[in-house]
Amino acid sequence: MSGKMSLENLNVMTSEMKSLFEDKSPSELTINLAGVEYLDSAGALLLIEMEAEAKTRSIPFKLINLSGKGQGIMNLLDRDALTTHPLVPKERSLNILEQIGNVSEDMFDDLIQVITFEGELIMEMVFSLFHPLSVRWNDVLSYMKRVGVDGLPILGLISFLLGLIIAFMSSLQLKQFGANIYVASLVGIAMVRELGPIITAIVVTGRSGSAFAAEIGTMRVNEEVDALITMGFNPIRFLAIPKVFAAMMVVPILTLFADIFAICGGMVVGVLGLDLTLYTYIQQTMQALEIFDIVSGIVKSVVFAILIAGIGCQRGFKVRGGAEAVGNATTSAVVYGLFLIIVTDSVFAIILHYIG
Repeated sequence: MSGKMSLENLNVMTSEMKSLFEDKSPSELTINLAGVEYLDSAGALLLIEMEAEAKTRSIPFKLINLSGKGQGIMNLLDRDALTTHPLVPKERSLNILEQIGNVSEDMFDDLIQVITFEGELIMEMVFSLFHPLSVRWNDVLSYMKRVGVDGLPILGLISFLLGLIIAFMSSLQLKQFGANIYVASLVGIAMVRELGPIITAIVVTGRSGSAFAAEIGTMRVNEEVDALITMGFNPIRFLAIPKVFAAMMVVPILTLFADIFAICGGMVVGVLGLDLTLYTYIQQTMQALEIFDIVSGIVKSVVFAILIAGIGCQRGFKVRGGAEAVGNATTSAVVYGLFLIIVTDSVFAIILHYIG
């Protein structure tokens, strides 16, 4: 051997070693290292692999003229570690109770993180209310357009069809008793009290909550959030507050539009299928609804908006890794958003029952 036995020549030396054993089939092997000018750990590792290969083929192997420095490098290498398999703990399959326990523990930790983030978010919202100049209002307007204006067509179509379906299905039963007029009351009360806020929240969660998570998650992956922290910005105040404020302003308006579109859907069935006049349908709807119903729906929609935007931002800040983590955060934002909406609506149903 001569020249440099280093990492940069390792591929060439490895190829030569293989051809030496396979093509020439030596009966014994003596490596003369007198001409070696430089030997690093990669070259020493190659010599050890040659020795191991020769031992496997029962070929006598010997190194001669190895310098003292080269011998020192050879001694640094743990020969046993090269042949011994790493100790990997054997994976044990978990029984059903252990799996349930692990899932419950993860859900509890996740819930704690969500509550902690929502607490920080509320504190920042209070700070922003007393310091309005700290809010990025241009971003608020931009998010209001994305959440509200861009989401209105799909929300209007869904609400219109939902009102039409409720009116049609209820008319099949009410016609038997000659109570067609109450179709208007049924559609109005069902949409304004319950379905309007929930349908709006579901649509906003699917469109905007997931978008918030993907946007902040991508910034997290690209280390833009870390850069904001390094520059002294509060990431919640800088990134989350504009989204939450925009959702709080737009979701109640979207809810009112959803109520109106659903009532229009019911009106189509009432006028065309039940022979009600337009004036009668509108009058019956207005008599059935109370101010409390409309206000309670708006209050619920504001709470839903905070939950949707908050969960979306929290999932985005939680992202660690690459594109797959961003996708998981997006899915998680939608799932948790819907879960919290249903739980919160249940709480509202109990509270409003006793208040109303």
